[in-house]
Amino acid sequence: MTRFSFWAASALASCLLSTVIQAAGIPKAVSAAVADPARPQEDKDRDANRKPAEVVAFAGIKPGDKVVDLLAGGGYFTRIFSGVVGPKGKVYTVGFPPRPNAPAGAPNPLAAIAADPHYSNVTVVSGRVNELTLPEPVDVIWTSDNYHDLHNAPGDIVPGFNKKMFDLLKPGGTFIVLDHAAEAGSGARDTNTLHRIDPATVKTEVEAAGFVLDGQSDALKNKDDPHTIGIRDASIRGKTDQFVLKFKKPKK
Repeated sequence: MTRFSFWAASALASCLLSTVIQAAGIPKAVSAAVADPARPQEDKDRDANRKPAEVVAFAGIKPGDKVVDLLAGGGYFTRIFSGVVGPKGKVYTVGFPPRPNAPAGAPNPLAAIAADPHYSNVTVVSGRVNELTLPEPVDVIWTSDNYHDLHNAPGDIVPGFNKKMFDLLKPGGTFIVLDHAAEAGSGARDTNTLHRIDPATVKTEVEAAGFVLDGQSDALKNKDDPHTIGIRDASIRGKTDQFVLKFKKPKK
């Protein structure tokens, strides 16, 4: 296949994907960001399980927004948010604190994204999550598959964390918590063993900081998940039952 044919085929595939997503009622900016050919293939390979178009559309992220991708890992959602908010928007991507035994000069995938001109609206922010500072109030804070780990940190940082998220948002801003569901009624029992948390516990904790629950998406729900095995178990990895909660900071 010639280079021209390869890029033509890639462009056609992206166009078809965008059309399919658009037909499902996904905003144009979201469908275009998910279909962006600049996204790494390893990210695209995860789309079937992560359903990025559906969950980002549920979050209500739109062009011009200022978004925080909190504990962003390799930047899977950072890249998508960058495409959605566009040149008039901003993405602050926050990585995990460096491990004490991390080798000097270890690669930083988020820094690599921010250095790529294709993602010129991305800025890397460092700091402890419950002490995070930003140069401006933001429209959306997003954290995926990380909230349960707050319960595994030394000390009880959860109340302070949620209050910090509240303070960083604009009035009317959105806080999205996506995580692996634990058994109903289990609270935070399984956060360190199975890496799951009861969504009812998340609701109680986040609302205690002043947030109001504004919706819940079932896009990542899996009724066949027994909720009694770890998220990395081969039988369930990548297919866990996950909840997506949308909280709002009241305008007044």
